[in-house]
Amino acid sequence: MDIDVGMWLTLALFVTVIIWLADKALKLRQRKGMIGNTVETSNSLISVLFIVLVIRSFIVEPFTIPSGSMLPTLKVHDFILVNKFSYGLRLPVTNTKIIPLGEPERGDVMVFKYPEDTGQNFIKRVVGLPGDRIAVRDNVLYVNGEAVPRELVGRERNSQVWRREYVETLGEQPHLIRQEGRVNPYSGDAMIPERTQGEWQVPEGSYFVMGDNRDNSNDSRFWGVVSEDLVVGEAFLIWMHWDPIFSWPSFSRNGAIDKVEAE
Repeated sequence: MDIDVGMWLTLALFVTVIIWLADKALKLRQRKGMIGNTVETSNSLISVLFIVLVIRSFIVEPFTIPSGSMLPTLKVHDFILVNKFSYGLRLPVTNTKIIPLGEPERGDVMVFKYPEDTGQNFIKRVVGLPGDRIAVRDNVLYVNGEAVPRELVGRERNSQVWRREYVETLGEQPHLIRQEGRVNPYSGDAMIPERTQGEWQVPEGSYFVMGDNRDNSNDSRFWGVVSEDLVVGEAFLIWMHWDPIFSWPSFSRNGAIDKVEAE
């Protein structure tokens, strides 16, 4: 489960403010020993905690990619930045929208709270908007009956598995997607995973999301849509990649999401 940093920052700021108010009333800093030192340290942290909370809650928040569901766009251990105001300003902890500034669009890479466990943050691509009809047939994505344009840019195959990569144009920004499956040992034909196919209707106030690693993504095809109140923000930048064991941080992938791999 992800650590709810926003909640802990809010709690820490609340505690430091309470200590500051108590100090104003009781002159706690003037006391010698641990109490005076603790109060002085706490008071010095108020401005720092406030600035960090404001930046993280309303401007930008860092995230780390934990899985390969967004390959090839985002790799495991990519460090990304998420725009917290592109979809409206929200209160920390409750995630309540207080100022509407925009809505998710098709093709956006969106961070949201996992509907089945809101303690976890997920990242996927917005495929369907409220009212859309989404279908995946023969590994082709359809939105409102129209096939989403794509161009084959790479393929691999051996006696057991196949893999293809496409540049897909969903919305204004082209992006890479990956599809893969097993090879039929008797006919040699590429087998399409049946569990990734289907048709869905997106209800009002919700979004249909899918991973770019289309056949290896736990997304709306399996657990349903993302309601508007679970939206966190739009992922827009890769700023570092760091495999944590025996490696140095790499900045070779730095750049806007969807532009890094396609160049």
